[in-house]
Amino acid sequence: MSTYSSEVEEGKRFEFGKNWAAFLKALDEDRIGEAEKSLLAMLKLNDLLDRTFLDIGSGSGLSSLAARRLGAKVHSFDYDLDSVACTKELKHRYFTGDSDWRVQAGSVLDQKFLAALGQFDIVYSWGVLHHTGEMWQALENVTTLVKDDGMLFIAIYNDQGFRSQIWKRIKNSYCSGTSLQKKLMLAIFNCYASARGLLVDLIKMENPLRRYRLYRRARGMSLFRDREDWLGGYPFEVASPEQIFLFFKEKGFTLQNMQTTNSPGCNEFVFRKEIQCVE
Repeated sequence: MSTYSSEVEEGKRFEFGKNWAAFLKALDEDRIGEAEKSLLAMLKLNDLLDRTFLDIGSGSGLSSLAARRLGAKVHSFDYDLDSVACTKELKHRYFTGDSDWRVQAGSVLDQKFLAALGQFDIVYSWGVLHHTGEMWQALENVTTLVKDDGMLFIAIYNDQGFRSQIWKRIKNSYCSGTSLQKKLMLAIFNCYASARGLLVDLIKMENPLRRYRLYRRARGMSLFRDREDWLGGYPFEVASPEQIFLFFKEKGFTLQNMQTTNSPGCNEFVFRKEIQCVE
């Protein structure tokens, strides 16, 4: 069975954690506040007091930090050890020695590991499960982690058919390329994305800086860090909103909130797990 390090060496996996480490240098109170607002808005809650919160694929640790500051008891894990280190760094900065925030390494595909976690009021996994290499199995696994009447908040790449297949090849090429090739591909992608955004803003007669301010308010993330995350995000799988909805409906989940996109980016879903009647 392949390990994380061997997958990276073979060009089969992007090192998300190293990218997130760079993002932490730019993290400030405004970004944290926006992450908190975004989380509450999708969950349609006023706070997370006394709720248990599982962050699957915690990445930078920003969402875990937001949940903890909103009052949740948080458990974070990630397959990428650099991401685990990022999350631990945020815990150290803001909640040193806090017993209500646990951080560890683990895989959402490891059912033995998941069984030991128990169940949670809120299970959260934003833009993670489609990078496991076994997305549908990962989606199956997370259903067992949600308490009855609990909530599941996930974001999954939108299926755009042939366009998604092209991006899969690009991402694979990026991950398997040399350091120089990666820098060149990222530079070209940044130029393309910036030029495209500028053209759209000019056509709409909008201030080009508005795009960056809006992006900052979307989950508190960084535009340029997310661009590298997108370009390198491999393994890469996709699903249509209908596929996700039907999958979880069959598992006893009811859709509570949804935001879809016309781009190859993420569709967001919040489901509630129906209470199982015991006869």
